[in-house]
Amino acid sequence: MQAYMAVAAAPAPPASLTLLPRTTTVIRDRERFDAAVPVAPLVLRHGAGVKHKAVVVMGATGTGKSRLAVDLALRFGGEVINSDKMQIHSGLDVVTNKVTEEECAGVPHHLISVARPDDEFTAADFRREAARAAAGAVERGRLPIIAGGSNSYVEELVEGDGRAFRERYECCFLWVDVDLEVLRGFVARRVDEMCRRGLVREVAAAFDPRRTDYSRGIWRAIGVPELDAYLRSRGDGADEEERARMLAAAVAEIKLNTFPARVPPSTARLRGLTRIGAGPPRRRHGGV
Repeated sequence: MQAYMAVAAAPAPPASLTLLPRTTTVIRDRERFDAAVPVAPLVLRHGAGVKHKAVVVMGATGTGKSRLAVDLALRFGGEVINSDKMQIHSGLDVVTNKVTEEECAGVPHHLISVARPDDEFTAADFRREAARAAAGAVERGRLPIIAGGSNSYVEELVEGDGRAFRERYECCFLWVDVDLEVLRGFVARRVDEMCRRGLVREVAAAFDPRRTDYSRGIWRAIGVPELDAYLRSRGDGADEEERARMLAAAVAEIKLNTFPARVPPSTARLRGLTRIGAGPPRRRHGGV
């Protein structure tokens, strides 16, 4: 594991990846290489009986998980495996805040838009497909980095199927943390930015007045059910002033529902989470 830290240019390379996410080191390094060119991929070599390495990035909505995952992949030659339940589904790219091609920065991403909008993609489905993606990354000499906001997916991956994933991989769990008031402000600004990018238009284009169930597939995504009343008002004879009021109320509800509870997974096997403080250098660039 010395090779990992040599790439990160840490002053005193620790012996294990589990010691990597010291807040001061991670935040300082990130500020230096925000505009840097990607380093050459790090080929992982493992001796007989040695587990492969995997990183799992978790955290509340808006803390910068996607950005951190890309940064880690650029540093350590990794591939990102999405663990966000809504981004698994195709469509509604703005609503679900999927990473853009530019944001991917050339890093391969897996399990984004692989299920149809109405499909149920269970935790067991995720475990199977994520394990397959991780195995493919390892075969290519890359570091699997699982990143997203769906803790139930992650817990199924590392604990399900007789803990097969944990038997094969030495996992480093990172929890991206941030002050609640800072996060509240960022979430509000991000929702406003998503509206400017076309969130309302995107939901309107997919709106079906016959749909009343928002408990399945991508239709559960925050931003879809909140706009239902506003979109139905188009055919209800509501005047422009009333519709503007309804839209403002819907956007306020989206912000409220997007602001998350900042609670790490409680499962015993994930209690070794390492917290990373999302300080000013990270907030400047935003994140998912």
